[in-house]
Amino acid sequence: MNTLTTVFILLTGLAVMMQAGILLGMYLAIRKSTALMEGMAIEVNTKVVPTIAQAEALLIEMRPKLRVIADNLEESTNVLRDQVQRVDAAVNDVVDRGRLQIIRADELLTRTLDRVEQTSDMVHNTVVSPVRQLSALLQGITTGLEFLFGGRSRKNNGSREERRPVPQDEMFI
Repeated sequence: MNTLTTVFILLTGLAVMMQAGILLGMYLAIRKSTALMEGMAIEVNTKVVPTIAQAEALLIEMRPKLRVIADNLEESTNVLRDQVQRVDAAVNDVVDRGRLQIIRADELLTRTLDRVEQTSDMVHNTVVSPVRQLSALLQGITTGLEFLFGGRSRKNNGSREERRPVPQDEMFI
């Protein structure tokens, strides 16, 4: 049993030595990391902290100016919104009035064309139709008188001479 105990003690000693080596390695790695971190902290303190302090001072100095800019921007936005609403109302009014004027012009044009058509029909019924009728009556009388008073002449071969054409009634309006 003695040998077995000695082997276990030896193995335990080796395990303890390995643990000590691992702990020593960890200690050295942490010490090296700590040194790097301290270097970074010093660099941050020397470079970044003054920059942050300057930015904070600049921000404190700019805060009233930024407030004025924000207030002016808000006021300008409100004025612009009011002006856009006024322009929108004016444009809508102009569009409505234009639409109304177009409707009125269309009605006026329609009435005018209706009256022109009525006048044309009236002129046709009161002037042109009676003139045509009178012209037809005169043409009939002229043809009758030509027939009665020898408007026919005979040629040597006995054929009838053609009548000269009576001019058609022309519109003189």
